[in-house]
Amino acid sequence: MTKRTVYFISDQTGLTAENIGRSLLTQFDGPDFNCSTLPFIDSYDKVVKVSKQIDRDAENSEFRPIVFISFANKQLSQQIMKSQALVIDFFGEFIGQLSGELGIEPTYSTGATHGMADIKRYDNRIDAMNFAMVADDGHTLKNYNIADVILVGVSRSGKTPTCLYLALQFGVYAANYPLSEDDLESGALPEALIDFKDKLYGLTISPERLIKIRTERRPSGPYSSHQQVTFEIRAAEMLMRKNNISFTDTSLFSIEEIASTILSKSNISRSVLK
Repeated sequence: MTKRTVYFISDQTGLTAENIGRSLLTQFDGPDFNCSTLPFIDSYDKVVKVSKQIDRDAENSEFRPIVFISFANKQLSQQIMKSQALVIDFFGEFIGQLSGELGIEPTYSTGATHGMADIKRYDNRIDAMNFAMVADDGHTLKNYNIADVILVGVSRSGKTPTCLYLALQFGVYAANYPLSEDDLESGALPEALIDFKDKLYGLTISPERLIKIRTERRPSGPYSSHQQVTFEIRAAEMLMRKNNISFTDTSLFSIEEIASTILSKSNISRSVLK
């Protein structure tokens, strides 16, 4: 298998370069990508040091490194561009075109996306995180009136991590309610959820995947047995269909994909995401 060295480099967090870069790399089967993220490369000295590291890798490998960069500082990005590597500049690639279209010179501000440039949006994300933790696993039902979405599903179907991702990434107030065995045996929507039916979104999962997850947590007992898991999933899906609750199978999807699906299919106001 061909080994390729990959760098994600930025003068800020590096999240943009890494997220887009990894998305591009997933389109190619075969190479073994050895990835490194280098955030906060925000001075000339740091850039020179990184450039030398890239050049050493190029000299010691059959193939030159692949470098994804996101720099607001044009001088720093130009230094990286001199390296012995394939350098893909996300920021520089598009900012010129956008500037020409808008007729405005860019400010080249740093940290505007993932930093503290928008205090209101940042504070909203922190508040949403606090809400997700307080309203996790059916706790603090009295706060459901301010929830943007309430995820329902059987235990270990992905509700908690999805709520936290929605909160951190989008500032969405996401609560979650685990469907208990009593709820599933009754086949009726839990009383605590009746007044918030328009906020409900369901998560389901394949029996095989859920058995694997539950076995890692509690290997013995009915909790992870095939019979129990199959019953819970079937009953939960029947309950959701009966109450016209949209739901998504999380078995083969990442948290990011699950969250995006929820946002596209739910009634969450897009103003929440601004």
